[in-house]
Amino acid sequence: MKVIKCLIVDDEPPAIRLIEKYLIRVPFLELISSTTNALTALSLIEEGGIDLVFMDIQMPDLTGLQLSKLVKGKTKIIFTTAYPQFAIQSYEVDAVDYLLKPFEFERFYEAVLKVKNSFKAEVKEVPKEVDDFIFVKTDGKNNFDKVNVNEICYIEGLKNYVAIHLKDRQVITNNTLKSIEDFLPTSDFVKTHKSFIVSLRHITKTDSLSVFINGKSIPIGDTYKKELFEIIQQKKL
Repeated sequence: MKVIKCLIVDDEPPAIRLIEKYLIRVPFLELISSTTNALTALSLIEEGGIDLVFMDIQMPDLTGLQLSKLVKGKTKIIFTTAYPQFAIQSYEVDAVDYLLKPFEFERFYEAVLKVKNSFKAEVKEVPKEVDDFIFVKTDGKNNFDKVNVNEICYIEGLKNYVAIHLKDRQVITNNTLKSIEDFLPTSDFVKTHKSFIVSLRHITKTDSLSVFINGKSIPIGDTYKKELFEIIQQKKL
């Protein structure tokens, strides 16, 4: 999953704090910086490495519309403003979306999904080669367990270790959930919760709150729900 590096520029600190609060709930977003100064934002964007800017429109020195024209093509923009009359102008500078203050998390998430999907459309990812098996470090200096990837039912992140649940056994390792996720084929595995990765092939049923594997109920976090069911919809009859 591509991590989208974000910048927030708004001359009102409470507005920045709200977006920061929303942003940390979305696993594919990473906050690089926040600023109340449009000129500082311009400098940060020019340096590169910013994928998405949450940009206010009415600001001193440079308005959001003026700033967006200066950085056009260098980053994606979502406008966040209390003024509806600028909506048409925002699309003239290729803004991805236009959030009218005050906006709820659901509307914010809808906007950032557009950005995520636009990156998917622009860059066709080269499928990574994934081995049929991995060796997982367990207790002891040279102790490893061989794990066949197609036997993994789900992976559970616990406080100080990770449990890999297979068809007939469980492997405990002190690796991080993220390090194991990087070895797994994205076509077969999906995150349902900050602490769970599940194998699509081993899901027996779902409801709005959980997926079920081998009789085990695994929670679906609000942050992951939309993407999970979009994947499931692609495979339904």
